[in-house]
Formats: sequence, structure tokens, C-alpha cells
Amino acid sequence: MIDFNNKKILITGATGGIGKALVEKFISLGGDVLATGTKNEKLELLKKDFPKIKILKFDIAEHDKIEEFVENSFSSLSGLDVLVNNAGINMDNLSLRMKYDEWKKVIDINLGSTFLLCKYGIKKMLKNKYGRVINITSIVGHTGNLGQSNYAASKAAIIGMTKSLAIEYAKKNITLNCVSPGFIQTKMTDNIAENIKEVLTSKIPMAKLGTGNDVANTVAFLSSDAASYVTGETIHVNGGMYMA
Repeated sequence: MIDFNNKKILITGATGGIGKALVEKFISLGGDVLATGTKNEKLELLKKDFPKIKILKFDIAEHDKIEEFVENSFSSLSGLDVLVNNAGINMDNLSLRMKYDEWKKVIDINLGSTFLLCKYGIKKMLKNKYGRVINITSIVGHTGNLGQSNYAASKAAIIGMTKSLAIEYAKKNITLNCVSPGFIQTKMTDNIAENIKEVLTSKIPMAKLGTGNDVANTVAFLSSDAASYVTGETIHVNGGMYMA
């Protein structure tokens, strides 16, 4: 039985479909959760649904404030055991039309911000010689995708970064792993036209989209003591769409 009683958990990008599923999962398993996002109204709605959570508005694009943000999160939780880096952006465009700013912003936020959150989060975890860091990547970091060269590059880079950090901190009882979702049912995918959705599902062996709970279950496992001997790995949650 996995439980997170007395575990302090920080989740970024907590107001989206996957983020909300992560919050619900950790709360249901007894975790003390701090949820963060960029919009107060969405955080307040999350707090309404899960009164036990703590909320803190923050934009991970503000690199110069990430250390302070982690410090504030640590103080609010009175510790930090699990860090789930779920926040990220996409700015899709064909490569010949992609502006350098579109490239740079996606790389800076998805990769740069994740690195800094790992860096300062791990610094806190070192004090107790215990920690679990889960970085949410994407199937396109392995397969590539039309119009997503910036997004795919950022997610692929997170995987390499995670492996490197996993090696650095393995002896400190701090594990770092990735969860790579495929096509997941969220409000974003709800807006996809049915004919396009049919094309997508036809490429998935299980012939259906995943759910936020599918991702959250995998994250919970990797965050738990049941996965204490797993580090530097990527677990794919995609219904068989990509088999490494």
C-alpha cells in the first residue's frame, strides 16, 4: 500500500488536467500538498475542490525568483520530500515559420525552469538525505512531432538532464525520474475535432486516450518508497503508442 502520510509534496502546473489529477492522487494517499500555478482564480478553484491543499501563485518563467519560490514552498510545507515538475508551455509552429523567440521561450521555461526547480529542490532534500523528483516530459520528446521542434527538444533535453542529476544524487537517497505521457484526455483534447481525435486514437494500440489519473498513478509510484531502487528512468504512459 502506497501512502504519503507526513510527506511534503510540491506540484507545479497544478491547475491543468494532469496537474489536478496529481493533486487528487497525492491528497487521497495522505500527502501534504502545495499546488502552484500562474492564475489565482484557478488555484482558488483547486483549493475549493481540495480544501487540505496549500496554494501558491508562481510563474516558473521568473528564473531569478525560483530559489525564493522553493524557499517559500519549503517553509509553507515545513519540508520537501517530493517535487513534481509538471508545468510547461508549448508554442507550436513549423520550423521555417518559427521565430527564435518562440524557440527560446519554450526551451527557457520547459528546460531552464525545470533545471532550476530541480537544483533548488534537491538542495532542500539533501538536508534529510531523502527526496523524489518526477519530471513530466512527453511522447514527442522521443518521437518528434510536426510543428513542435521547440517543444520536442525541450522534453528530450529534460530526459537527459534527469539522468545526469540521477547519477549525481543517487548516493544521497534522492531519485529523479521522468513520466512521459502520450495523448491524455484534458480540456485541451476535448476541443480537438472528432475526426482529428479519431486519427490520433487510430495510432494508439489501446485505441483510446489516457486520463490524468493514468499519469498520476505512475507519478505516485515513482514518488513512493516502493520505487526506492528506481532512478534515472522514464516511464511511458501512452497506451502503447511509443514502445522504447
